[in-house]
Amino acid sequence: MTSIYDAELLLVDDNPDLLRLLCEQLSGAGYHHIRTAATCAAARAAFDTAPPHLMVLDINLPDGDGFSLFRALRARADVPALFLSARDADADRLFGLGLGADDYLTKPFLMQELLLRVQHILQRVYRTELARGASQQLTLGDRIVQLNDALVQLPDGSALPLTATELALLRKLAENRGHIVTYDALCEAVWGADYYGCENSLNVHIRHLREKLEPLPGRPQFLRTVRGIGYKLAGEVRS
Repeated sequence: MTSIYDAELLLVDDNPDLLRLLCEQLSGAGYHHIRTAATCAAARAAFDTAPPHLMVLDINLPDGDGFSLFRALRARADVPALFLSARDADADRLFGLGLGADDYLTKPFLMQELLLRVQHILQRVYRTELARGASQQLTLGDRIVQLNDALVQLPDGSALPLTATELALLRKLAENRGHIVTYDALCEAVWGADYYGCENSLNVHIRHLREKLEPLPGRPQFLRTVRGIGYKLAGEVRS
């Protein structure tokens, strides 16, 4: 998996309208490998076909409960899970987390909150795999970035070195290629969770990156600004 958007998601809920909405919202956010199940039996069959990267589980299901289903599936493969339930009692939430679930969200919920929780679980659990996926060859037009060597190969055969900060930024962008990476996410990737007031420094490093990646840095094709939000990298990653 080279990006969280390559993840296989398994959604288990007996409400067809909610399943449809979840699929629409997750697909719109960039996730395109989504399977659904409305019963414990269907979820077990889907899981046995191919374990997903993340399960989103309801608790009240027609042929069982999500807690028992989670225990059964986790015994087969160590897959992260997010409980999505109308049960809002502290005892239920603590029980689900105590079983080993990665998160618990009560209904009704904000869709944006669900998307953020899914994103954070995937980034945390698959951090090493994503880093390996990003450690590949990034093609940007006629320039090739060797992330392992921190070099940008130019069409004339020469190469430009990347600084440690430029490389960290580029890895984060490559992990999420084709999708917006917020200013905060980029700052945290480079300067850690205690970053503060890094936006000016970030903009300077992005400008330097563009000078190495873009044929016309003033009119970027690949490292694009999404005004007021962050940056997005277009390009192709190859092994």
